[in-house]
Amino acid sequence: QVSLVESGGGLVQAGGSLSVSCVASGNILSIDDMGWYRQAPGKQRELVASITTGTITNYSDSVKGRFTISRDNAANTVYLQMNSLEPGDTAVYYCNARIKTTGWRAFRDYWGQGTQVTVSS
Repeated sequence: QVSLVESGGGLVQAGGSLSVSCVASGNILSIDDMGWYRQAPGKQRELVASITTGTITNYSDSVKGRFTISRDNAANTVYLQMNSLEPGDTAVYYCNARIKTTGWRAFRDYWGQGTQVTVSS
């Protein structure tokens, strides 16, 4: 009933910038917190940034000062602007959202399919 689709990943040189976006669609009643996670090969998935409905943000220490998370509630979209990219940022980036649907009126976690971000040195 709900899908999250990321876009905007790609290959970028170290020091460059990329922006990724995630659009939620389907039978959505409301969306609570949203966030971005990433997972490198052989590594655990880790939180990158999160944002509440009140636009309170939280960042991992490794991206603080370089990345900015934002959201557009009218468009059911969350964004991640990534500046000063480093090779260590290379990973598949996944969006996450806590969503209530009209068919199940309790918040559940939904995940996007992921978008690859590769930073070359």
